[in-house]
Amino acid sequence: MHRTGRGGRAVGLAISALVGFAALPAAAQEAYLVGVSAALTGPTAGTTAPPIEALRLYIDLINARGGVNGKKIQLIVQDDQGEPSKAAANAKKLITQDGVQLLVLSSLSSTYAPVVAETRRAEVPLLYMGAVCPKEVYPKADPLQFCSTAYAGGYDSRAALAFLKETSTGPIKIGFAAMAIPLSRGEIDYAESEAQKAGMTAVDKEIIPPPTADYTPFGTKLKEADPSWVFSWAPWVTEVKTLDALRKLGWQGDYIAWAHIEAEAELARLKDPRFYVIGANALFQDGLPVQREITEAAKKAGTSYPPEQMTEGWIGGMIVEAALTATAWPPTP
Repeated sequence: MHRTGRGGRAVGLAISALVGFAALPAAAQEAYLVGVSAALTGPTAGTTAPPIEALRLYIDLINARGGVNGKKIQLIVQDDQGEPSKAAANAKKLITQDGVQLLVLSSLSSTYAPVVAETRRAEVPLLYMGAVCPKEVYPKADPLQFCSTAYAGGYDSRAALAFLKETSTGPIKIGFAAMAIPLSRGEIDYAESEAQKAGMTAVDKEIIPPPTADYTPFGTKLKEADPSWVFSWAPWVTEVKTLDALRKLGWQGDYIAWAHIEAEAELARLKDPRFYVIGANALFQDGLPVQREITEAAKKAGTSYPPEQMTEGWIGGMIVEAALTATAWPPTP
């Protein structure tokens, strides 16, 4: 279950120079400092907030065992609500005031550009965790950007379309649904192009704003296009509410979406035999040893999210631990 994308390369965070270390807060000399900007509230918090709670839990367990290299890890967490301006302000504060050696981002892709600008200016590594992996983390990768998340542009669309082609017996008419944020929209544009190359007929594409309250108009347009399949690659709220709207309108086609952390519980709730999810992490119904470890730790800590929503944050914690283990003391970005 450990698809870590470029996260494995995060072990290269250490650099030899110690320029400006004396200007960092006194706490930096006592602990590794890891900053977090995340959409802890807002329309997509169901996908982006649980990984941060899991990260906290993992780091707490590491600290209880003595930390990394004999030093504790201090998490400094800021809520950006999925808003680019708040994410930029968080990044600037965490880097310039708190002196973090690593910045973690779990938010909408609309926050990426301003956060990247801040980390690039300060030469601080950025780890996407519980947030979609951008193309910059794949070869040839940006040397300051890393990703531990299980979903990634390009790869996911190709896998979903391959599944459609292999399991469908007749012509495929396909509709698409995305959230109106950069990576979701870009991926659905890519999927539409790839579907046409594969001989499928693209019949409609809906780009849905993040704060949408009523998905009926978007579902209506999709239904009227009469697709046999709909593919959605977006935050879970867009994926599942588009499906809900289509079903309420009487559409009975097949629907496939990315398996975000909410997927396991939602599949059980919906009991929809024509709703498919595609993902890289094992579902907790598999009962793997690491899943039992997460469940036990979450229960003991009394976390506010169910264990099956904590995989991304747990993997992110493993990446942070590995990176800091390979980072000499005193630490620098």
